[in-house]
Amino acid sequence: MSAERGHFSHGFGPVYDAASRILILGSFPSAASRAVQFYYGHPRNRFWPVLAALLDVPLPDTTEQRRDLLLSRHIALWDAIEECDVEGSSDGSIRNAVPTDLSRILSAAPVRAIFTNGGVSTAVYAKYQLPLTGIAAVRLPSTSPANAAWSFDRLCAAWARILEDL
Repeated sequence: MSAERGHFSHGFGPVYDAASRILILGSFPSAASRAVQFYYGHPRNRFWPVLAALLDVPLPDTTEQRRDLLLSRHIALWDAIEECDVEGSSDGSIRNAVPTDLSRILSAAPVRAIFTNGGVSTAVYAKYQLPLTGIAAVRLPSTSPANAAWSFDRLCAAWARILEDL
Protein backbone atom coordinates (compact mmCIF):
# COMPACT_ATOMS: atom_id res chain seq x y z
CA MET A 1 0.00 0.00 0.00
CA SER A 2 1.46 3.38 -0.98
CA ALA A 3 1.51 6.45 1.22
CA GLU A 4 -1.36 8.87 0.92
CA ARG A 5 -0.57 11.64 -1.55
CA GLY A 6 -2.50 14.86 -1.75
CA HIS A 7 -2.86 18.51 -0.84
CA PHE A 8 -3.23 19.00 2.90
CA SER A 9 -3.81 21.93 5.22
CA HIS A 10 -2.07 21.98 8.56
CA GLY A 11 -5.23 21.14 10.48
CA PHE A 12 -4.36 22.48 13.93
CA GLY A 13 -2.94 25.73 15.21
CA PRO A 14 0.20 26.80 17.01
CA VAL A 15 0.89 26.40 20.71
CA TYR A 16 1.93 29.67 22.36
CA ASP A 17 0.93 32.25 24.90
CA ALA A 18 1.99 35.74 25.94
CA ALA A 19 4.99 34.33 27.85
CA SER A 20 6.53 32.28 25.00
CA ARG A 21 10.26 33.02 24.73
CA ILE A 22 11.30 30.67 21.96
CA LEU A 23 9.57 29.37 18.86
CA ILE A 24 10.32 25.92 17.49
CA LEU A 25 9.22 25.32 13.89
CA GLY A 26 8.78 21.93 12.33
CA SER A 27 8.10 21.56 8.63
CA PHE A 28 4.58 20.13 8.23
CA PRO A 29 2.64 17.59 10.33
CA SER A 30 3.29 13.96 9.52
CA ALA A 31 0.38 11.69 8.70
CA ALA A 32 0.50 10.45 12.31
CA SER A 33 0.42 14.02 13.65
CA ARG A 34 -2.47 14.92 11.36
CA ALA A 35 -4.33 11.86 12.66
CA VAL A 36 -3.92 12.87 16.33
CA GLN A 37 -4.19 16.59 15.56
CA PHE A 38 -1.02 17.51 17.44
CA TYR A 39 2.69 17.89 16.91
CA TYR A 40 5.14 15.00 16.66
CA GLY A 41 2.50 12.30 16.84
CA HIS A 42 4.63 9.57 15.28
CA PRO A 43 5.64 7.24 18.13
CA ARG A 44 9.26 7.07 16.92
CA ASN A 45 9.74 10.82 16.52
CA ARG A 46 12.22 11.86 19.18
CA PHE A 47 10.96 15.42 19.71
CA TRP A 48 9.11 14.76 22.97
CA PRO A 49 11.80 12.49 24.46
CA VAL A 50 14.52 15.05 23.61
CA LEU A 51 12.51 17.92 25.09
CA ALA A 52 11.71 15.94 28.25
CA ALA A 53 15.37 14.98 28.70
CA LEU A 54 16.60 18.56 28.22
CA LEU A 55 14.01 20.00 30.59
CA ASP A 56 14.47 17.16 33.09
CA VAL A 57 10.77 16.31 33.23
CA PRO A 58 8.79 13.10 32.76
CA LEU A 59 7.96 12.23 29.17
CA PRO A 60 4.55 13.74 28.38
CA ASP A 61 2.16 11.15 26.97
CA THR A 62 -1.01 13.07 26.15
CA THR A 63 -1.69 16.12 24.03
CA GLU A 64 -2.71 18.01 27.17
CA GLN A 65 0.54 17.09 28.95
CA ARG A 66 2.56 18.10 25.90
CA ARG A 67 0.77 21.44 25.56
CA ASP A 68 1.20 22.10 29.29
CA LEU A 69 4.92 21.28 29.09
CA LEU A 70 5.45 23.72 26.23
CA LEU A 71 3.56 26.57 27.84
CA SER A 72 5.02 26.04 31.32
CA ARG A 73 8.53 26.30 29.82
CA HIS A 74 7.70 29.29 27.58
CA ILE A 75 8.06 27.35 24.32
CA ALA A 76 5.93 28.16 21.29
CA LEU A 77 5.54 25.39 18.71
CA TRP A 78 4.30 25.54 15.15
CA ASP A 79 5.29 24.50 11.66
CA ALA A 80 6.79 26.55 8.85
CA ILE A 81 4.23 25.25 6.32
CA GLU A 82 0.49 25.90 6.52
CA GLU A 83 -0.47 23.76 3.52
CA CYS A 84 1.25 21.79 0.79
CA ASP A 85 1.22 18.81 -1.53
CA VAL A 86 2.84 15.88 0.26
CA GLU A 87 3.08 12.12 0.02
CA GLY A 88 2.50 10.53 3.42
CA SER A 89 4.96 12.04 5.87
CA SER A 90 7.91 12.56 3.55
CA ASP A 91 9.38 16.05 3.85
CA GLY A 92 11.25 15.31 0.64
CA SER A 93 7.95 15.03 -1.24
CA ILE A 94 6.62 18.45 -0.15
CA ARG A 95 5.65 20.67 -3.07
CA ASN A 96 3.66 23.91 -3.43
CA ALA A 97 4.27 24.91 0.17
CA VAL A 98 2.31 27.83 1.61
CA PRO A 99 4.11 29.23 4.68
CA THR A 100 2.46 29.90 8.01
CA ASP A 101 1.96 33.49 9.15
CA LEU A 102 4.28 33.79 12.14
CA SER A 103 3.09 37.31 12.98
CA ARG A 104 0.30 35.66 14.95
CA ILE A 105 2.84 34.45 17.50
CA LEU A 106 5.50 37.14 17.19
CA SER A 107 3.03 39.96 17.82
CA ALA A 108 1.65 38.25 20.94
CA ALA A 109 4.79 36.91 22.64
CA PRO A 110 8.31 38.11 23.47
CA VAL A 111 10.02 35.47 21.32
CA ARG A 112 13.81 35.73 21.74
CA ALA A 113 14.85 33.00 19.35
CA ILE A 114 13.48 30.83 16.56
CA PHE A 115 14.66 27.25 16.07
CA THR A 116 13.96 25.02 13.10
CA ASN A 117 13.62 21.25 13.38
CA GLY A 118 15.45 19.94 10.31
CA GLY A 119 16.28 21.05 6.80
CA VAL A 120 12.85 21.61 5.25
CA SER A 121 11.62 23.89 8.05
CA THR A 122 14.93 25.76 7.83
CA ALA A 123 14.63 26.26 4.07
CA VAL A 124 10.98 27.34 4.18
CA TYR A 125 11.65 29.73 7.05
CA ALA A 126 14.67 31.26 5.30
CA LYS A 127 12.80 31.75 2.02
CA TYR A 128 9.42 33.00 3.21
CA GLN A 129 9.47 34.01 6.86
CA LEU A 130 12.94 35.40 7.60
CA PRO A 131 12.41 38.39 5.26
CA LEU A 132 9.31 39.28 7.29
CA THR A 133 10.58 38.55 10.79
CA GLY A 134 14.21 39.62 10.50
CA ILE A 135 15.06 36.95 13.08
CA ALA A 136 17.72 34.46 12.00
CA ALA A 137 16.67 30.92 12.90
CA VAL A 138 18.95 28.36 14.52
CA ARG A 139 18.83 25.09 12.59
CA LEU A 140 18.61 22.02 14.77
CA PRO A 141 18.92 18.43 13.54
CA SER A 142 15.64 16.74 12.75
CA THR A 143 14.08 14.61 15.47
CA SER A 144 12.36 12.51 12.78
CA PRO A 145 12.91 8.76 12.85
CA ALA A 146 14.14 9.19 9.27
CA ASN A 147 17.20 11.00 10.69
CA ALA A 148 18.78 7.76 11.90
CA ALA A 149 22.31 9.18 11.63
CA TRP A 150 21.70 11.16 14.82
CA SER A 151 21.62 9.17 18.06
CA PHE A 152 19.38 10.29 20.90
CA ASP A 153 22.36 11.57 22.90
CA ARG A 154 23.71 13.48 19.92
CA LEU A 155 20.29 15.06 19.32
CA CYS A 156 20.07 16.10 22.97
CA ALA A 157 23.50 17.71 22.80
CA ALA A 158 22.55 19.74 19.71
CA TRP A 159 19.08 20.62 20.98
CA ALA A 160 20.53 21.85 24.32
CA ARG A 161 21.02 25.14 22.45
CA ILE A 162 17.35 26.00 23.13
CA LEU A 163 18.07 26.21 26.86
CA GLU A 164 20.14 29.37 26.36
CA ASP A 165 17.03 31.34 25.40
CA LEU A 166 14.52 29.95 27.88
